[in-house]
Amino acid sequence: MPIPGNLLTTAMAVMPHTDADRALEAALSLDIPFWPQLPRLNYYEDMYVQAAEHFPGIVLDVKNRKLSFSSEKFAEELGDVMDRFDDPEVFDVSPDYSVVYHKFLEMDLSDRPAIRGQLEGPVSFGFNVADENDRPILFDDSVRPFMFEFMARRVNVQLNRLKGKNPNAFMYVDEPGLQFLFSALSGYGDVQAKQDMEMFFSLIDRPRGVHLCGNPDWDFLLNLDIDILSLDVYTNGEVFSSYAKSVKRFLDRGGVLCWGLVPTNVEPFEKESVDSLESMLENLWQSLYARGIDRDQLLAQSLLSPATCCLINPDIEKTVEKGFAAVKHLSEKLRGKYGLTG
Repeated sequence: MPIPGNLLTTAMAVMPHTDADRALEAALSLDIPFWPQLPRLNYYEDMYVQAAEHFPGIVLDVKNRKLSFSSEKFAEELGDVMDRFDDPEVFDVSPDYSVVYHKFLEMDLSDRPAIRGQLEGPVSFGFNVADENDRPILFDDSVRPFMFEFMARRVNVQLNRLKGKNPNAFMYVDEPGLQFLFSALSGYGDVQAKQDMEMFFSLIDRPRGVHLCGNPDWDFLLNLDIDILSLDVYTNGEVFSSYAKSVKRFLDRGGVLCWGLVPTNVEPFEKESVDSLESMLENLWQSLYARGIDRDQLLAQSLLSPATCCLINPDIEKTVEKGFAAVKHLSEKLRGKYGLTG
C-alpha cells in the first residue's frame, strides 16, 4: 500500500507561520511530511492563489489580497494556455508562488514512509473565485469543464515531482467547499456535481485523496474513487461514525482514513489532553467496531493528524506546533498500545 497507515502522523498544509524554515521544521516533525502553505508569509502562498497560477482569466491583486476572474481575459488567454497544455511548468507551483514547496523539493525525503503534497480542489476554487458579476466560476458552463481538467493536471504534475523524492508520495485535494456541494445552489445541481467530481478523480494519478474540515455528504465522499480521506473527527466524528457501511466499503477496497483529532485553536486545545483525545477517538472506533468494522483493518489503514488548520490564534504558530507535538504523542501511545510498527 503506497499510503502507509498504522496510526502514523501527518497534517493539513495551511499554517500560520511567517518563517518558512520554522514551518518546514514543524512539518518534518511528523512521520509523513508535507510542504506548508503560508498565507501570512505572503499572498502568493494562499492556497487559492497557488491553484490560480497560470489559470486563464485570473485577476490577482496582491496589494489588496484579492483574487477574481475576468471572462474577457479568460477568452483572450485560453488559447495560449491550451497550446502549452503538455508543458509541466504551466501546472507546477513556481518559486514565486511557494518558496516552501521548492525548499521541500531540495530535501532528501527518501527515508520517510511517505510524503504528501496538496492543491486546492476545483469545487472550492470554483466557489471562491468570482467573475466580474460576482458569480462563482463554478456556475459558468463555459469555464467549469476546463477548470476541472486544469486542476487535475496540476495535481498530477505535483505528484510526479514528489514521487521523484519519495515513491510513496500522495496528494490531498483540499475541498472545504464540498460541505456545500449538495445544498440548493442555483446553476449547479447535485447530479452535475457528482459527474464532475467522478470525472475529476478519474483524471488524477494515484494515490489521491480528499482533505476537508467540514461536514459534507459522507456517503458521496466515501464512495468516490479515492485512496485517502482526511477529516476533522474532533468536530464531526459522531456524524461520520454513523456512516459505518460506507466506511467499511471504503476500507475494504483499500482506502486510508486520516483521523483529524487534535484541535489547533487555543481554546479547545487547552481544554483537551492526550488522554481525553485518546478516549474520544477510541469511543468513535468502538462504535464502528460494533457495526462490523474490523479493528485490525481500521488501525492498519489509519493515520492521525490535527483536526483543522488554524490561522487566527493570538499566539500565531505556538499552539499549532503544540498540536503537532500532541499528535505525535498520541500516535506513539496508541501504536505502543496496539503493537503497531512501520
